This record gives sequence, structure tokens and C-alpha cells, in this order.
Amino acid sequence: MNTVGTPLLWGGFAVVVVIMLAIDLLLQGRRGAHTMSMKQAAVWSLVWVSLSLLFNAAFWWYLVQNEGRAVADTQALAFLTGYLIEKALAVDNVFVWLMLFSYFSVPAALQRRVLIYGVLGAIVLRTIMIFAGSWLISQFEWLLYVFGAFLLFTGVKMALAKEDEGGIGDKPLVRWLRSHLRMTDKIENEHFFVRKNGLLFATPLLLVLILVELSDVIFAVDSIPAIFAVTTDPFIVLTSNLFAILGLRAMYFLLAGVAERFSMLKYGLSVILVFIGIKMLIVDFFHIPIAISLGVVGGILVVTLLINTWVNHRNDKHKLSE
Repeated sequence: MNTVGTPLLWGGFAVVVVIMLAIDLLLQGRRGAHTMSMKQAAVWSLVWVSLSLLFNAAFWWYLVQNEGRAVADTQALAFLTGYLIEKALAVDNVFVWLMLFSYFSVPAALQRRVLIYGVLGAIVLRTIMIFAGSWLISQFEWLLYVFGAFLLFTGVKMALAKEDEGGIGDKPLVRWLRSHLRMTDKIENEHFFVRKNGLLFATPLLLVLILVELSDVIFAVDSIPAIFAVTTDPFIVLTSNLFAILGLRAMYFLLAGVAERFSMLKYGLSVILVFIGIKMLIVDFFHIPIAISLGVVGGILVVTLLINTWVNHRNDKHKLSE
């Protein structure tokens, strides 16, 4: 696997992630179960985005010193494009978490604990998936066409899919887990397991955590191939992906109260997936530069948000007139 990642770059990335996770977990441990306010979520979102951009700037500077300006510009732009794609697609994952917490009636004060373990699990699973994907692509380049076709199909499916909030409890996996786990009937504070009459019971909070992890794996199947359309370098794919994931929990609490105001977002995301899928399918006939890809993805998101603003304004006027 060809990569610009050197031991110094990998080590620096690992140190940043470990320090930030330690700070976050330490704050969580001191505060216990509590609800993250909108202000806290906004501050943490800003911290994670700023840290990601600072890392990219340091990454660019390092490559300028060691590989030259041309390589540095290309690779830093690839990181930024991958980060933007992952961040955009992650919003849909946030909406799934909202649906899960709502269905299982998880109190807001306990959602933060579930998401902490969810993000930690996502880091491990995505790291494995990215290295596996990079190795497979290095061995079988034709897999890029498979990824492209899959993203094209997924994009169309996302645009046509209908919401299915009420059927979570009837999903085969949920039924299987409930039938194979000794589980309490209600959530037991912030515990994933409790002991009653000498027997160990799982709580519904553990079921929610499993579904949160599973939802991330499902979304990773979309987002990771999407970044491979930008670059197959495992260092850039992993770092851009994980930086986006690390800020997901703050993004969740930032969007939790206004999720219904983003009704058009899934259509914008579907267009992004279709564009990336086409980009991968035509790579041997026409190469779309990374800068163009970044512009297209950013443009789609801006247009989607503008349309969403117009739709919300129209709906608000309609409600006021009733």
C-alpha cells in the first residue's frame, strides 16, 4: 500500500487522537450522566473542526518540507475533500441515532455515554475496514468499479427511501438480540449490565449501543468507499475519516433539537454519492481533479442548505397562516 504516511505522521496523528479522547473521557467521568447543552455542543464542534484543519495545515507543512509544494497541495486537498465528504455523510448517521434514542426512550442525560462508547467502537471498526479496503484495492484495482457502482446504487436508493421509524423493534437483529440476551424491561440508569438475584442482565441501553455501532458500520460501508474515490492512501483515508468521526457526538447534540429542519439533506447526500459513484466508474476515461471534486461536493451542500432554508421558510409561513 503506497502512502505518504511516515512514522512521524502516524505517531503525531495517534498522539492527537489519544490526547483529545483522554480529555473528553476525563470530562465525561467528572460530570457523570448529564445532557450536553447546545452551547457546549457548538464549542466542541468548533474545537473538533478547528483541530482537523490545524492537523491538515501541519500535514501540508510537513509535506512541503519533505516532498515539495505540489505533493503537499494535492495531499492536503485530498484530506480536506475526504473530511468534508465524511462529515456530510455522517449527518445522516446522526439522524439514525436520534431515531434509535427516541424509539427506546433513552434519556438525554444517558445518550452521551452511549455515544462515547459508540465513537470508540467506530474508531476501531473503521480503522480495520480502511486498512482492509486499502489492501484489497492495492491487490484488486477493479474493486474501485464495484465501489463506484455500489455508491451509485446507494445514492439513488437514499433519495427514494422512505422513513421507517416505527419498525425498529420488529427488525430481525433486534428480535434476535432480545431473544438471546437476558435483558431487563427498562433502562437501569447508565448501566449496560446489572446483576439481579445473582444473575447478570443486559439492559436496553446495551441494545441501543449495539445498534449505534451497527449503524456506524452500515454508514461506513458508504463513506469509506466514497473517500477512496478521492484517494487510496490509507493515511489520508483514515485520518480524514476519524477526525470527522471524533466530532460526531458534539454534532449530534448540536443537531438533536433541529433535526426536522434538515428534511432536504438526504437528497443532497444522495446527489453526492451519485457524483462520487460516477467519478469512480469513469476514472479510466476521464479524471476529475480533487479540487473539482471538493468544489462539487461543497456546492451540492450549499445548494441543499439553501433549498432547505427555503422549504423551512415556506412551511413556517404555512403554519402561521393556519
